[in-house]
Amino acid sequence: MAKIEVRCPVCKTTRVVKFGNSETGKQRFRCNNTECSKNTFILDYTNKGFLSEVKKQIIEMALNGSGVRDTARVLKVSVNTVISELKKSQ
Repeated sequence: MAKIEVRCPVCKTTRVVKFGNSETGKQRFRCNNTECSKNTFILDYTNKGFLSEVKKQIIEMALNGSGVRDTARVLKVSVNTVISELKKSQ
């Protein structure tokens, strides 16, 4: 049996505990760091729009002149995800 060290994606601490399962049956974790802004997280999201790397790429592609539909097609997320991330970044 292999052990996997789980780290919080925001504060990178290993002080995480299991916190039930999501609707799709994936393991949910909770960060026990009181100063962390992320309460719960999943290690492998089905929806790529939740990943911080994808959110950063949306902003970078918009700054480089890519359109909303082009960004959605390249990153394989919905157009609504791209639009909502661009609204949050303003």
